[in-house]
Amino acid sequence: MIKYNLVCKRCKKSFDSWFASSVEYEKLKKLKHINCLNCNSLDIQKNIMSPNVVNSKNGKFEKINIKKHAKIKKIIKKYQKFIKNNFEYVGENFTYEARSIHYNNKKKSKGIYGKTSLENIKELNEEGIQVDIIPWINEKDN
Repeated sequence: MIKYNLVCKRCKKSFDSWFASSVEYEKLKKLKHINCLNCNSLDIQKNIMSPNVVNSKNGKFEKINIKKHAKIKKIIKKYQKFIKNNFEYVGENFTYEARSIHYNNKKKSKGIYGKTSLENIKELNEEGIQVDIIPWINEKDN
């Protein structure tokens, strides 16, 4: 995993994001799957960062990364449990359901969560429908 500090060229806001590797970052950037959290612009670039150097002597570097990864995974799973217990899963119909709620004043006893593309998220945000992206860990994943 690698963390980059990104900056939006349009609104000048900066934010951090995690990627599987630098190659994965470049792939997602090329496919235009990285957008600004503030204005949803796709005009994003890496900000200048100083490296986070940890002494790898005696395997400390590996132990620290494993502990951090486990801690982050535990927090994400806690959020997932909360979401599963308090929101309705709409699967691939997320975009349709979000628009139905917004435009038809369709009342739901619970909020919704599901799957959609980054392009649909951008469209929903442009329509004034607030959508948040959250990391999701499948139970089968390590």
